[in-house]
Amino acid sequence: MSTSCSFLRYLLLGGLALLLTVPAAARTTTIKVASLAPNNSIWDEVVEEMGADWSEATEGRVRLRVYPGGVAGDEPAVVRKMRIGQLQGAVLTPEGLTLLDSSFGVFGIPFLFESYDELYHVLDELTPMFEQSLAKQGYVLLHWGNAGWVHLFSSTPVRTLDDLRKVRLFTSAGDDSALQWWKDGGFRPVPLAKTDILTSLETGLIDALPSPPLAALLLQWYQSAPYLLDVGFAPLVGATVVDQKTWDKLSAEDQKALLTAAREAGDRLAEEVPSQDERSIAEMEKRGLTVVRVAGSPQETEWRDLAATFAEKVGEGKVPAEVLRRVLAVRDRYRARQSEVTP
Repeated sequence: MSTSCSFLRYLLLGGLALLLTVPAAARTTTIKVASLAPNNSIWDEVVEEMGADWSEATEGRVRLRVYPGGVAGDEPAVVRKMRIGQLQGAVLTPEGLTLLDSSFGVFGIPFLFESYDELYHVLDELTPMFEQSLAKQGYVLLHWGNAGWVHLFSSTPVRTLDDLRKVRLFTSAGDDSALQWWKDGGFRPVPLAKTDILTSLETGLIDALPSPPLAALLLQWYQSAPYLLDVGFAPLVGATVVDQKTWDKLSAEDQKALLTAAREAGDRLAEEVPSQDERSIAEMEKRGLTVVRVAGSPQETEWRDLAATFAEKVGEGKVPAEVLRRVLAVRDRYRARQSEVTP
């Protein structure tokens, strides 16, 4: 072997050895996260700011790349992409979270919470339980979020259950038990992906859908469904998660920095989103939205009875009994304390 070839060989081997000895913390990890939140919405802004904080806190070792507005697909598609490694994380609603672990189905129960304060208290106390549930499935809970209180939007006024039976109602594709329950009750459910809602409203495939006011405003759903029922069914709880394999590649120091920024993101959403409900409704009213007022009337009792039956039948066997028991216990203790201090 010539001297020049030997030198080249040792140079290449030395370079390879140098690369192998670079500490893992010094390498750049890009975490790809998908979200249905519209680009430039409050949810998108908060996640993007969290990513900027990650990059700064880790001196560029961890970077966040966000795919907003459903460009990565609906939530079932996003979950599939996480499982095969195309995505490392996601901002999910209960639909997607329940695909990871059934415990999160508890947040799909209508009228479970009466206020944001109740919701936040339960989340504060039971976050460790949900973290453990996700950890068993190979995911890390970064922070909570919510998209506002869900109301019914429709193309014609819906005041009663009989009114609801006359319209074609959006339901999430893939939930066969919910679909069957609606059909058995004489309703007209149309199972679709969330990413198909706007087109389906515009073409008349559906006439009504449940949505938080801010989402209906930003995504322009209210233009084809300009009637809002003033009974709020539930807060649309969400969370940002990342897969455990990606997380474990980070140093303990970087993990701590990421969690700190993530919890700050969750705190900002908890503070800012509730005020968006009334503002969004007021803005849509300026543009032609009509609020159908039934709160406090016998019709509201009908809606609550319907929701209770729905929760019992559809949620049966889907939400672990122990999870529901603990959520109700924490919520009820909070209500009891509030009643003691309220004159």
